[in-house]
Amino acid sequence: MTKNKNLHGFHLSRRAALAAIAVSAAAVFSFAAPAPSFAEDKSIKVGIMAGEEEDIWRVVASEAGKKGLKIETVIFNDYTQPNEALERGEIDANAFQHQPYLDNQIQQHGYHIVRVGYTGVWPIGLYTRKYKSVAEIPEGAVIGVPNDPSNEGRALRVLQNEGLIKLKDGTGILATVADVTDNPKKIEIKELDAGIVGRSIDDLDAGIVNTDWALKSGLSPAERIAQEPIDDNPYRNFIAVKDDNKDAEWVKTLVSSYQNDTVKAEFDKVYKGTGLSAY
Repeated sequence: MTKNKNLHGFHLSRRAALAAIAVSAAAVFSFAAPAPSFAEDKSIKVGIMAGEEEDIWRVVASEAGKKGLKIETVIFNDYTQPNEALERGEIDANAFQHQPYLDNQIQQHGYHIVRVGYTGVWPIGLYTRKYKSVAEIPEGAVIGVPNDPSNEGRALRVLQNEGLIKLKDGTGILATVADVTDNPKKIEIKELDAGIVGRSIDDLDAGIVNTDWALKSGLSPAERIAQEPIDDNPYRNFIAVKDDNKDAEWVKTLVSSYQNDTVKAEFDKVYKGTGLSAY
């Protein structure tokens, strides 16, 4: 009887030992096996504007690929399209706009889009091929400005800063020509599509041109006779996503894939000082 009890105890002990070994092995395997990346096989589409940004985002995509996130860029040529595509879910993120522009788009269309990480700032400037300074601009000059709400207000503020016009007191960043209260040189302000102002510079006395469009239009910094202040500039561009994705891990990876020294070096190379990193 005693022998059987001992034998039974031996079997129990052996089973327990084997179980313990199995648990230990599983624990070691679990510890040693790499956890799958959150972005394993994760692909996203990012809307950007055609041109220089394509060079920047090739580097961003390379940086993201090292972290397991595949980026496919979707190229646009019209500022209104990237937010429409993002809202419809045709792309996962975009990178082309500043906050005043997005605020206006949300007000107009009810978009559910939020900023998640800054990229760069391109100080808007007054360009001309006819005059060397603002003081030389004559009476009756024709000055082109972008006609979209946020950039028109931005352009008019530059003209006000240079003493060419005065805007109604309390006018915000969405000022229009209707808000001009004083125009001592009787300047004709011609509202044009943002992409057209720079290309029309030879037909204008001067034009307020976004820096990215100035580059596309062949304008050089030497032809810029005034620009908006850089300090506390509200027009920093950023990466945007739908608000229900703002805390997603892939969004954090996307932002960090842009905000690094490798991308900054490419940014500086491409924009030659006309744009500045803004993070």
